[in-house]
Amino acid sequence: MCGVVGIVSHSPVNLSLYDALTVLQHRGQDAAGIVTLDEGNFRQRKANGLVSDVFQQKHMRRLRGNIGIGHVRYPTAGSSSAAEAQPFYVNSPFGIALAHNGNLTNARALKVKCDEVHRHVNTTSDSEILLNIFAWQLSKVAKDIPTPDEVFEAVSGVNELISGGYAVLSLIIGAGLVAFRDPFGIRPLVLGSRVDEDGKIEYMVASESVALDVAGFKLERDIAPGEAIFIDEACNLHSKICAKNAKLQPCIFEYVYFARPDSVMNGVSVYASRVRMGTKLAEQIKRDYADLDIDVIIPIPETSCDIAVQMARILGKPYRQGFVKNRYIGRTFIMPGQKQRKKSVRNKLNPIPAEFAGKKVLLVDDSIVRGTTSEQIVDMAHEAGAKAVYFASAAPEIRYPNVYGIDMPTAKELIAYGRTKEEICKKIHADELIYQSLKDLEDAVREENPELKEFETSVFTGKYITPGIDKEYFDYLDKQRSDDAKADKAWNEANEDLEIYNI
Repeated sequence: MCGVVGIVSHSPVNLSLYDALTVLQHRGQDAAGIVTLDEGNFRQRKANGLVSDVFQQKHMRRLRGNIGIGHVRYPTAGSSSAAEAQPFYVNSPFGIALAHNGNLTNARALKVKCDEVHRHVNTTSDSEILLNIFAWQLSKVAKDIPTPDEVFEAVSGVNELISGGYAVLSLIIGAGLVAFRDPFGIRPLVLGSRVDEDGKIEYMVASESVALDVAGFKLERDIAPGEAIFIDEACNLHSKICAKNAKLQPCIFEYVYFARPDSVMNGVSVYASRVRMGTKLAEQIKRDYADLDIDVIIPIPETSCDIAVQMARILGKPYRQGFVKNRYIGRTFIMPGQKQRKKSVRNKLNPIPAEFAGKKVLLVDDSIVRGTTSEQIVDMAHEAGAKAVYFASAAPEIRYPNVYGIDMPTAKELIAYGRTKEEICKKIHADELIYQSLKDLEDAVREENPELKEFETSVFTGKYITPGIDKEYFDYLDKQRSDDAKADKAWNEANEDLEIYNI
């Protein structure tokens, strides 16, 4: 999962891009980058690290221009090479920079196509492949600076060739900013506007509405599935649906875990959807676990806090913050190896013994993925003196990998894969385990926007909405995403500058 942002303004955009990336930092802590367009030239800064570390004052001064895009990254396939930080850039047929959130499921076939049309791809990133496919399509339709219609024709060609989940921002020298979203709207992308001091309109596109808020833009709408937006250098906006049979089917895991609670996506407040998840989970406990003796409800900070507060209210039980979170530790869900995840859980959370001692505790989390975190947290609660530890997940059992831009592990590394609820409960050392049903989860999100008829829920159901997701593809994913594969890549990247001499 990554975060993208783009701005077309009448004044410098570097600080607004920086501010937007800081509030999208939760979407990726591996690398950050900004490209601005200044007098026919790209100005770029990108590197591994957090936004605050990557951009210093000297970098910000160089990022001149009134148009720009930015990106925060975490590696879907486990690679953390600085060479794969975004945005990427090519100079043919025009100067084009591109940033991408998502995952192309046919990247291998697209790489072959790039070779056939003599487009060189220098990294293992599917985002660089996407950039070259877009550049190739532009070269087929535009001989000079592309017009809006030529841009839309190129995006239509891209959509016909690529498959997966994607939200894309691109700068074209001499033209402006292009933004487009996959035909299912799997990955989020929102459009905002503001009026400057001279009464001129300016535009911003971002992964989440919270990025618009911090930059002073008003949320206008979501970019529609299959839609492309083109904003020229004079801030004129053009839009067109560039995909056949476009249909909104967003990733529901955005609401469960990834998005900030103060964001609005697809017409739904993330905060409100999480409150409703708490309502439905509490109602399930009242209905199906009436004999469960609960003394206190404690969230696993911090995504589940809003869920747990609502559960405590409905169940009439005390709500307590039983864990203190070290906010300087990254999300353990996206840590690259099992040993590092285990160590990070202990560094990230520390229990307050007084909230556990002698009590029957209901722990609430947004989801259970590998089970590594859940097991250690349950153990910490027992060690802190809990009499019994029950565990509630706001999401159903995650049994299948995500292929649309979330770095979920291979199926065999998912705790729910091939296990019953009772087996999972035993494995995480809980006294009872409660999962939200998929219907309740969907309803919790849908109630604010009834237009959301369907969601992308493959991690729960194993049903993928794009073609080509078969055993051969999962075998390929296993080689890319397993902990062993990530360990090998990490070693190679750590030693990539090493020179070995035979003496």
